[in-house]
Amino acid sequence: MAININQEAREFHLTNGKISYIFRVMEKSGQLEHLYYGKGVNHRKSFKHLIEREARPASTNMLEGDYTSSLEHIKQEYPSYGTTDYRYPAHKIIGQHGSHVTNFQYESYHITKGKPALENLPATYTEQEEEAETLEVVLFDKILQCRLILSYSIYTNRSVITRNARFVNLGNETCFLDSAMSTNIDLPDDQFEMVHLNGAWARETHLQAQSLFKGVQSISSSRGASSHIHNPFLALKRKQTTESSGEVFGFSLVYSGNFVGQIEVDTFGVTRVMMGINPFQFKWKLAPGESFQTPECVMVYSDKGLNGMSNTYHALYRERLVRGRWRDKDRPVLINNWEATYFDFDEEKVLAIANTAKELGMELCVLDDGWFGERHDDTSSLGDWFENKQKLPDGIDGLARKIDRLGVKFGLWFEPEMVSKGTKLFSEHPEWVLSTPGRRASHGRNQYVLDFSRPEVVDYIYKLMDSVLEKATISYIKWDMNRYITEAYSSDLEADRQGEVMHRYILGVYQLYERLIHKYPDILFESCAGGGARFDPGMLYYAPQAWTSDNTDAVERLKIQYGASLVYPLSAMGSHVSAIPNHQVGRTTPLHTRVNTAYFGTFGYELDITNLTAAEKEEVKEQVRFFKEKRSLIRTGRFYRLLSPFDGNETAWMVVSNDQSEAIVGYYKVLAKPNDKFNRIKLQGLDPDKRYLINNNPVDHFGDELMNIGILLKRNETGYPQDFNSEVFVLKEV
Repeated sequence: MAININQEAREFHLTNGKISYIFRVMEKSGQLEHLYYGKGVNHRKSFKHLIEREARPASTNMLEGDYTSSLEHIKQEYPSYGTTDYRYPAHKIIGQHGSHVTNFQYESYHITKGKPALENLPATYTEQEEEAETLEVVLFDKILQCRLILSYSIYTNRSVITRNARFVNLGNETCFLDSAMSTNIDLPDDQFEMVHLNGAWARETHLQAQSLFKGVQSISSSRGASSHIHNPFLALKRKQTTESSGEVFGFSLVYSGNFVGQIEVDTFGVTRVMMGINPFQFKWKLAPGESFQTPECVMVYSDKGLNGMSNTYHALYRERLVRGRWRDKDRPVLINNWEATYFDFDEEKVLAIANTAKELGMELCVLDDGWFGERHDDTSSLGDWFENKQKLPDGIDGLARKIDRLGVKFGLWFEPEMVSKGTKLFSEHPEWVLSTPGRRASHGRNQYVLDFSRPEVVDYIYKLMDSVLEKATISYIKWDMNRYITEAYSSDLEADRQGEVMHRYILGVYQLYERLIHKYPDILFESCAGGGARFDPGMLYYAPQAWTSDNTDAVERLKIQYGASLVYPLSAMGSHVSAIPNHQVGRTTPLHTRVNTAYFGTFGYELDITNLTAAEKEEVKEQVRFFKEKRSLIRTGRFYRLLSPFDGNETAWMVVSNDQSEAIVGYYKVLAKPNDKFNRIKLQGLDPDKRYLINNNPVDHFGDELMNIGILLKRNETGYPQDFNSEVFVLKEV
């Protein structure tokens, strides 16, 4: 693996044998030209033969007398607008005279082993220098006296390149950054489908694919969080690409705030992909000596289909984005009281749930919303993080001790970014609420958003949370965020810095996380934002798992978890078995199907287990035992999608151990079919020459048979076929 530099031709070739990324410095303009990104190619002395130049009619050209210098027809690394390129730019800077024209020219480069951290931002990392190399290309605008550093990291053994950009004002005049993308790449053709994840509350991460068309197509958020609506991920796949074969380019932004992922197909079929902070309502004041760092974009190339792309993302995010003591540990089987009690609980009820959890083999009891202030519904008390002694006479620390004595760990819910009216915090510091002077303040879920762009607000909330955590034995925190940002105005910032509020807000959230995980490294954090409104790589840097969706219905979760798996590992997906009829859609599904869906995630329960029958308790004991036995495989194995819930009535997926000695297959059939035909599932990822037993059946099967012929599914057995049925197959090498 190497970053190859042709200093004479000023060409850069990043390659590890799996992938190649090639660009150069244009001789006359000093700007960067993109040449190739894709499957690895052999290095050669020069790639000048890849340059595309031709005089085109009606072109405008940068250089006098040079009729092939139109940037409109040149693929670029980090383009600007206003000097012959009419496509959307990767950056926009307003100088002292109001001009937005820039001219960043090549100055130097620097190569380092490993991967430098980003200041105050989450990012993937290395533990050994040999895992990656990083190229920094330095460009300079002489008029603005502004430096631009483009950073490229390539991993040694992964089909991954990460990119980010940093702007530094070296001049004596203030300028304003109106747009700053993390990555831009101009691909040579438009024969792709755009794959992305969209949705809404309770139906997050639904997979959508559409053919590219001439013009602009995009995903974005302007809500203050990455959002339920669009996940900060998109992929370009060839039209013939499947889950198991074909070419895919993935783009995933390690960021939790407003973002945009945009594709622009020009009239000549060039596909420009860019991703970064949403420029809408963004303006960053860059005073003399100040700098701005963009988030990281993780680019993955696969020639082995969507599953190949996903496996690369899963391993990278599980091993080199998630941090801390829980990164490589199996997660505890938990019971959360939310759907069991909502706000209607006391210490006696919580202890009854914890006692039953111990009896059933569960390891963690989580107390959700309602333990603080006068919180009996969702209209009050956020910000007053003081125990309600009527519900909990011995406080959180007393309850935690009692649960800990049972041999069960204790977890607690917080929503630290919000405040309710009528609280001590709201009355003492109304200026700490994001709101526009003289305008009505909107509310969501009867709550308001604290101004986390202010360091004193972050510090205040840290001290409140610390006062609870310091005196109680707490093993897990569920960090919620139940509304988007409106009236994004900070009373602490000058008028010309109000465009910084959204970004400064999420930096404040990151800072609070960082302080808490530094002081309490043993606590397992789970992020949540009304379910999946902030289910993104940025959060995984601080919280190794996320509540995937507030929708716990097993049938709906098939789509939600299937879509999320395009980017996120199973170890990141909070998945619970809940009560029936389901509290979100009213559907009644069998317990075994609810469990078979929840197995493929972090796994837990969210129902009143004290009301289970004796038979149901025995069934749950066996489910918990099974998951404990298989959770290491589920957490670390390679995940393959087999049948899509977006394509039909059936869903199937599987996890294969890294040594291919064991696998677990989940199969789900939503609606029953009378007198159905025989069906098979073709598996993936097995060793073709190994022999496997299925559910300890005495007949063994070669891996190639299971992948090319498949597992024969049962037809309807005696009695009527049932809706919402499922089965789990366990494969073990003979």
